[in-house]
Amino acid sequence: MNFAKKLHVRPGQHLRLADLDAGDTLGFEKGAEAKKLTEKTIERLDKLQYLMYAQNRHSLLIILQGMDAAGKDGTIRHVMSGVNPQGCSVTAFKVPNHEESQHDFLWRAHKACPGLGDIGIFNRSQYEDVLVVRVHKLVPRAAWEARYDQINKFESILAENNTVILKFFLHISKEEQKKRFEARIEDPKRNWKASPSDFQERPYWNEYQRAYEDALSRCSPKHAPWFVIPSNHKWFRNLAVSRIIVETLEDLHLKFPKPAFDLRKIKIK
Repeated sequence: MNFAKKLHVRPGQHLRLADLDAGDTLGFEKGAEAKKLTEKTIERLDKLQYLMYAQNRHSLLIILQGMDAAGKDGTIRHVMSGVNPQGCSVTAFKVPNHEESQHDFLWRAHKACPGLGDIGIFNRSQYEDVLVVRVHKLVPRAAWEARYDQINKFESILAENNTVILKFFLHISKEEQKKRFEARIEDPKRNWKASPSDFQERPYWNEYQRAYEDALSRCSPKHAPWFVIPSNHKWFRNLAVSRIIVETLEDLHLKFPKPAFDLRKIKIK
């Protein structure tokens, strides 16, 4: 199965998240078979990362967005468990600090983009400036409306300079979010995950869904596609995200570079 084709948001597609089943597994069932496929996919990702690092022609930018408790941290922890940390960086985008607030909203994102050969992961991203900013009316409508085009142009620049961009919206239901919040409260090992800000955002669920729908529809060109990942089931989320990353890297036909000098002339004494 080609996961990318199944879960891709087509350019200009007007989707309603409420119509998409957050519990969908595309016919896969939890168990040994799905677990084995995920493990094989993560092993393949490790090898592809090594090839990309050696070839040094492309970089990979992975963007993770989703409602609170959607599983952004868990996706990073599980899907990227096999990659070499030397060639992978993770950037979490929170409330802009003083330095960041003195620049345009894309400044901090551009600064964190991966160099050639590397993988960069954004836990939240530049899209916060058409999501939380919009929902809480932190800037005038005209300001955040203009940002869709600005984001598209920014991502075009990255793609034209050999950055492969994959954007994943981790789609959970409101009921599933409630269960995960309750688990954080009830389980002492998860208490540390609980944050008052998460619970304060929950009443804005519908507003965030509409904001995400616009971002997904207006910012999913071929060179920087969005994928809606059904994420009520964590095992399927990990499988789908890892498969799409591997499918994309496979399409690059990565190869080890030839040595820049004649190895036959090297004499080791």
